[in-house]
Amino acid sequence: MKVTLDIATSDLEKLLNPIIAEPRIQLSNMTWEEYENLVQTLNHKPLVRLSYLEGNLEIMTNSPEHEMIKTLIGRLIEIYALEKEIDLYSCGSATYKKEAQRRGLEPDESYCIGKRKEIPDLAIEVIITSGSIEKLKIYQGLEIPEVLFWQGGKFTLYQLINAVEGYQETSRSQYLPGLDFKQLEQYINPAEEPQMVRKYRKTINS
Repeated sequence: MKVTLDIATSDLEKLLNPIIAEPRIQLSNMTWEEYENLVQTLNHKPLVRLSYLEGNLEIMTNSPEHEMIKTLIGRLIEIYALEKEIDLYSCGSATYKKEAQRRGLEPDESYCIGKRKEIPDLAIEVIITSGSIEKLKIYQGLEIPEVLFWQGGKFTLYQLINAVEGYQETSRSQYLPGLDFKQLEQYINPAEEPQMVRKYRKTINS
């Protein structure tokens, strides 16, 4: 069944040809079929992110700053795993969704550790401008074990207790137990990405 949506042309133009940083639109009372139709329609737009929570949908276009930061974080985590001989599998920004929980989104970056799995062990979210949907609630329904947020120059790591109780904040990852996130914060400088990558590699090997 094909589902069509009534989205104002001005809103679509704002998302697909943004003139402000990270434009976003919010839609309410969205059915699961309408959400899935939008996922298919916009899957060729790599900077567009959809966050769906129980009928509420937020559509956002990532800014260049957002993309630079999330890519640098991913590079540093991959270097850490490589140097520590941790089997890390990249999952990128694939769409994860569960119809039964009425939740879905695309992480900025995501990884499986040890082996590939249906859902990632670790998801990364870069927050430049706050949205209206609580992404941790989406991740809770998807049962992703760990979510790492970058916001305001700081990392915050959450571990899932269970699908009912949700997440608790923690300082250490169960999958990357030796990774010091406070230390990692010092290397999130996209303007000097090559230098940051080289310096971090030296730091974890010293």
